[in-house]
Amino acid sequence: MNTRFTRGYRVYLAVACLAVGGTITIQAWAGSLDEALTGGTASLDIRMRYENVDQDNALDSADALTVRTRLGYMTGDYRALSAFVEMENTTALIEDYNSGPGGNGKSDYAIVADPELTEVNQAFLKFSGVTDTLAKLGRQRIIHDNARFVGNVGWRQNEQTYDAFRLDNETLPDTRLSYAYLDNVRDIFGNDTDVGSHLLNARYDGLPLGALVAYGYFTDFKDAPANSQQTLGLRFAGTHEYEAFKLLYTLEAAQQSDYEDGDSGIDAAYRLLELGVTIRGITGKIGYELLGGDDFSGFETPLATKHAFNGWADMFLNTPTDGLQDTYLQVGGKWAGTKLLAVYHDFQADKGSADYGTEVDLLAARKFAKRYTVGLKYAGYRADTWQVDTDKFWLWGELKI
Repeated sequence: MNTRFTRGYRVYLAVACLAVGGTITIQAWAGSLDEALTGGTASLDIRMRYENVDQDNALDSADALTVRTRLGYMTGDYRALSAFVEMENTTALIEDYNSGPGGNGKSDYAIVADPELTEVNQAFLKFSGVTDTLAKLGRQRIIHDNARFVGNVGWRQNEQTYDAFRLDNETLPDTRLSYAYLDNVRDIFGNDTDVGSHLLNARYDGLPLGALVAYGYFTDFKDAPANSQQTLGLRFAGTHEYEAFKLLYTLEAAQQSDYEDGDSGIDAAYRLLELGVTIRGITGKIGYELLGGDDFSGFETPLATKHAFNGWADMFLNTPTDGLQDTYLQVGGKWAGTKLLAVYHDFQADKGSADYGTEVDLLAARKFAKRYTVGLKYAGYRADTWQVDTDKFWLWGELKI
């Protein structure tokens, strides 16, 4: 963690504590430093995964067998302070793949974005001495809402984390207010991106039909200032129980524009409409997601968990300049304790009439003995005027303690 990062967040933490101190009480402190250091909790997460990627191009098909290990330790509280450190290692047992930017250099193969590396995945201080308030300083995981705009890319073996100061408060009834300042993004390839980002997220759960979220994400890319952007949006999501079924619904709208030294041509809209129903444990959904485009740039989500959206084949990690319309159908449920999910996507351009193809995604996963998970997953993308036909297959097992 660099010196500028540490100096800056000392100031943010002091200001935040002073700001809330006049209205809410400081909790009592108890316990010794020795007790806090020795009475903590260790964590272990091991995931072994096989991935195959086959594309209709000149690249060789990729085969990857990787093991990701995370070992962490959370101390107990001392004067309302605690600390968490987590190391992460990814090792390739079969490395017939291109691991991406700055990776293994095997450019003849298709990409599997799981490079071999060892790093500090998380390392933060947490302060909980103010009622209904939590502050974190350091490298940490940050996920807002469904991770569409801010996430950890948890599907990849090396997750995305942030060097940040974060403050969450739940003083107001049914309300959670969150602010974070990001100094650095540590991406899935082990690369650092120098940023100055302000993340604001306010959630209200007091409405009868669902939760309302307002957000503003302001990101200044220090090394690529023309890409700096701000995104302002509203999200409403909820469920309603009927005698025979449960109704699910989500509405979301956002607008993206330039920020700081960002290019003035950045101007795009985001829309989401999703409607679903659950009957006897089976859930069906139909959805429409729009990432607008204007021939100059598409609506981008640089901090998102992109793999979870617009198909698991990852054909739209960067939005086309003509934008993207994703109309999808999803059916899922459990059978004999196994989670089953099927999704169909139809992709179209926002501007013009370009057809971007279709995709079918399939998943089967089972958790047992509380600590173990095994799963199978498939993504089949069929191209039209965008990318190439792509098939991806995954088989994995995971242990969490």
